Amino acid sequence: MHVAAIQMVSTTKVDTNLARADALLAEAARQGARLAVLPEYFCLMGASEADKVAAREPLGAGPIQAFLADCAQRYGLWLAGGSMPLACPDPQRVLNATLVFDPQGHRVARYDKMHLFAFQRGQERYAEADSITPGDAPVAFDCEGLRVGLSICYDLRFPELYRKLSTPDPCDAFLVPAAFTYTTGEKHWEVLLRARAIENLAYVVASAQGGRHENGRRTWGHSMIIDPWGEVLAMQAEGEGVVSAQLDPGRISEHRTSLPALMHRLV
Repeated sequence: MHVAAIQMVSTTKVDTNLARADALLAEAARQGARLAVLPEYFCLMGASEADKVAAREPLGAGPIQAFLADCAQRYGLWLAGGSMPLACPDPQRVLNATLVFDPQGHRVARYDKMHLFAFQRGQERYAEADSITPGDAPVAFDCEGLRVGLSICYDLRFPELYRKLSTPDPCDAFLVPAAFTYTTGEKHWEVLLRARAIENLAYVVASAQGGRHENGRRTWGHSMIIDPWGEVLAMQAEGEGVVSAQLDPGRISEHRTSLPALMHRLV
């Protein structure tokens, strides 16, 4: 399966971001992608935490969800919509959710980010719990013979989530839409992604925000696709673009046969 990780530098304007995402998805389709993955917050990198609350949508309705369903159908893609703000019972918070649509435009999976990022060093501070309610369940979906596990950004630091996604049946690939900070991404992004691929003998498709944003934030980028042996197959450092590669089930089987580590788990 040909897959595409979409890298963006999203703005504070939803309409602008949707237009850029549409153009990048069109390019992914032209390259032959069957599965495309947008980055976390693809639709909005707000000027304040309140912006994502103002843009939230109820599940099943709203312009962002309509856009994702339409793009999936128009371009004939399995489309993982990075993340977007969904309504939750708390009026001051949102769920940071990945919605997956099939090539007919039907929603086939929803994952609400479980681990909420917190970081403070000097004047740089992030506290997602101020505006986001965490999800409570891992989610995987079947995609043309592949089992695909969902995760978002900070989830990457919690290997137990990926083990849970692969129990009892292992996932063939994991999606990691993200908006890693430049500070943490420079040191941790690639090594964590490659570790998740190696320890699970699975592909990792990581789509990131990558550049300087209108709101003053700088994200690390380096969207990449990694094979089950930990090899980086394709990568883009900064700026928007399409990172693509082939997912080969035969390579998964080959590596799991030669190194049967998943069979040696104690828990």
